[in-house]
Amino acid sequence: MPQSLTQTQLQPLSAVAPRRRHLLRAGVAGALAAATPATFAQAWPTRPVRLVIPFPAGGATDIIGRTIAQKLGTALGQQVVVENRPGAGGTIGADAVAKAAPDGYTLLMATSSTHSIGPAINPKMPYDAFRDFAPIAHIANAPSVLLVGASAPVRTVQELVALLRKNPGRYNFGSSGIGTYPHLSAEMFKWRAGGLFVVHIPYRGTGLVITDLAAGQITFLMDSIVSAQPHISAGKVRPLAVSGAKRSSSLPAVPTFTESGIPGLEFSNWFGMFAPAGTPADIVARLNRELNAITRSPDVVERLERAGAEGAGGTPEQFARTYTDEHDSWKAVIKRANIKPE
Repeated sequence: MPQSLTQTQLQPLSAVAPRRRHLLRAGVAGALAAATPATFAQAWPTRPVRLVIPFPAGGATDIIGRTIAQKLGTALGQQVVVENRPGAGGTIGADAVAKAAPDGYTLLMATSSTHSIGPAINPKMPYDAFRDFAPIAHIANAPSVLLVGASAPVRTVQELVALLRKNPGRYNFGSSGIGTYPHLSAEMFKWRAGGLFVVHIPYRGTGLVITDLAAGQITFLMDSIVSAQPHISAGKVRPLAVSGAKRSSSLPAVPTFTESGIPGLEFSNWFGMFAPAGTPADIVARLNRELNAITRSPDVVERLERAGAEGAGGTPEQFARTYTDEHDSWKAVIKRANIKPE
């Protein structure tokens, strides 16, 4: 299970109105129950399966999704075709899957952005994250890393904080869109660093932000280690701190925020797979079994760890609890930062 945001950071689940928690979980339960039609074609799959990734190529969701898709295709005996459908913080791709036929041939590789944070920001999203999807499996978790350009005049978190505090409003940070995990992570950093005034510039994906970060057009980015790792290795960007409770095995020389003098920034982004609500229960169960086996396989474990992520696994019900609980928790950050939907 992912590292949960600490109670000193965010509103704990116990502080959320009991009726609200009940409605959220009732919605997820409804989606799970809807995934049990009377009939099911035992031959599934008889053709390629489409895996929608709601962010651009090169980002953390894309990297993890493609790693899983290749192995899943082998397990199913049919190709799993990856389709990137970015835009609106993951909403466009997620909505396409929510409205797809519930036949097991269209799946979604989702994140905290699409199912925990987005719905907490915008109650008028084109899909209902808790009713329009059947949760399949929790794939992985990955902490964030605070990045600056390789030529930036700072080498530590404290130096960056001093620079930003000295020049309020002069500098900026990028994200993969308003209300996405990189956006909320940066807001957490700004708050924990003492309330920094930094301009937010939303993009369609963090892969696009890193290009501008390396060119010096963006001051900093809170990105998943998974998508940042290749750019760090290439020397294009400089990591200052990671958001985990301990240092990342893929970036052992990079301190945690707590080690850097800013405690309370211990969280990870989750990645998981969904199908449209109403997808046959046998298909969901088959996919859950295959995905749990894949995330436990030594080569995938090693690949995820090398990229800065950790395999998760578990039942669809356990996965549902993860993203509904995070939805409740992130609402406190959203309220504090006064984040509004686009």
